[in-house]
Amino acid sequence: MRIGTRGSLLAVAQAEEVRNRLSSKFELPLSAFEIVKITTSGDLITDRPLKEIGGKGLFTKEIEHELLLGTIDIAVHSMKDMPVLQPCGLQIDTYLPREDMRDAFLSFEYSSIDDLPKDAILGTSSVRRTAQVLNFRNDFKVIDFRGNVQTRLKKLRSGIAFGTLLAMAGLNRLKISDVPIFPIEIGDMLPAVAQGVIGIERRVSDLSAAHLLERINDYKTERVLNCERAYLKALDGSCQTPIAGCAILKNGNIHFKAEIIKPDGSQKLTESGICLEEDAEELGIELAERLRSKASSDFFSWL
Repeated sequence: MRIGTRGSLLAVAQAEEVRNRLSSKFELPLSAFEIVKITTSGDLITDRPLKEIGGKGLFTKEIEHELLLGTIDIAVHSMKDMPVLQPCGLQIDTYLPREDMRDAFLSFEYSSIDDLPKDAILGTSSVRRTAQVLNFRNDFKVIDFRGNVQTRLKKLRSGIAFGTLLAMAGLNRLKISDVPIFPIEIGDMLPAVAQGVIGIERRVSDLSAAHLLERINDYKTERVLNCERAYLKALDGSCQTPIAGCAILKNGNIHFKAEIIKPDGSQKLTESGICLEEDAEELGIELAERLRSKASSDFFSWL
């Protein structure tokens, strides 16, 4: 089985996790699975913000093209990078157990965002994180930190910013330990939709792959992703929209909190709700509609 992935260290680590789970589940040698690295447009263009060059599809288009051609059998993705719609003939219906969904603050000088001095420089490529920190304190100067985890940490070490923000999931998967890492609780910074989740894409017609992948799918993660991605789809969300959302499955119920923010941080709207797990998608759509009804027309001119 040929497993397609981006070539970054984090992407390859995620593909290896998929390979290891398949190998273990079916008692097959690792050599039965080949990891195929594919360069995407998003990997090639690192000197400009994503909003200027096209958004989430930049990290998936080339991989999905190879999947449709049949040169790979499955594709491994970070679900927070995935558009809500897949190309005709492809689908995602397998998820690994969710990693730590929190964001983290990284700095060599300060232990929290609260401690940063006035007019501090923060580095991030995320419009969501930018909007959230500016909503917290509008004196921050936020500069663009494009590139993989290693590139962003190199920029931080160079001293061009007081701190940066990254996903705990990626830091954990890469076993980063040489930089001070301070997790931010969900109540203080709501994560991106699907943050911490690895998803596996396949051809709709490939029933053999479907059979294999079904055995490693994590049911709980699938349920919460159904809620979060239905919400994102209802808001027509992409990398360019400051949208956050987090669903948790507890005792058969989905607990979902959703948030939208203006990019300059000047306004934040939140909604939350609880439903039975089988009604996950409906709750996601409902909270998206509630946020739309609360927002003024100029709010959505940002989206």
